[in-house]
Amino acid sequence: MTTRREILGGAGLLALTALTGAPMMTQAAALTADPAPEWSFESIYGGTYDSKDFAGKVVLLVNTASLCGYTPQYTALQKLQDTYKDKGLVVFAVPSDDFHQEKNSNGEVKAFCELNYGITMPMAVISKVTGDTAHPLYKWLWAKAKFAPEWNFNKVLFDRTGRVVATWRSGPEPMGGEIEATVQKVLAQA
Repeated sequence: MTTRREILGGAGLLALTALTGAPMMTQAAALTADPAPEWSFESIYGGTYDSKDFAGKVVLLVNTASLCGYTPQYTALQKLQDTYKDKGLVVFAVPSDDFHQEKNSNGEVKAFCELNYGITMPMAVISKVTGDTAHPLYKWLWAKAKFAPEWNFNKVLFDRTGRVVATWRSGPEPMGGEIEATVQKVLAQA
């Protein structure tokens, strides 16, 4: 049975929720015991994003694509960023053509996202997120959390120490549901 993992609040309960919605509970502090190693991505706006730039922040990492049925989630991702950035959230988009649904160049992706979705959140250049040539952060996610994107708009939530505390596949909406609720709980933790 396919499952999705999420951390429920400061109590540190890990819920394995079947697609049917029936929760099964078990104890866990986080999905990874150690924080992610230092990483960097080239920025679509120029320059580089480094993990040190996000030190002490809660980070929602999302592999994105401009030509996907889930692309409208950009609106909610930007709203999530705008709503919680002053509390310490960073929504970090990583465009990828691993599923053959991204535009041909970084310039096209940037223009598309700004024009159609008003994107101002941090965004990497088009990057590999699966397989042997995946970005090192995504390789680490597979090695330590057994999480690799299965499609566009898969989401990974890191706490303020860089540990993975929740993952979601494409379907869950960023605002008004379990993702926003989990973000709120993680932001509230010291």
